[in-house]
Amino acid sequence: MIIVSAKQSLQEQIIQKAWEDAEFKKQLLANPKAAVKDAFGVDLPDTIEVEVVEESANKFYFVLPVNPAEKNDDQVDVPMWL
Repeated sequence: MIIVSAKQSLQEQIIQKAWEDAEFKKQLLANPKAAVKDAFGVDLPDTIEVEVVEESANKFYFVLPVNPAEKNDDQVDVPMWL
């Protein structure tokens, strides 16, 4: 049995909504925190910056997460994909 974490589920929901709803996608690209809050009720703290980029057939992005060994106590735990 595979258990999907809440963060994976939310990520999948955000992606699915962006694929199906052009206005949400537009807002997600312009103001991701507001888009996620409006659509899913998730309020990210002001200390977190979120940037959304869209891949294309010829361009993709690789996100290198923070090294856990370098993380300090001042950093907020949020899903790495946000």
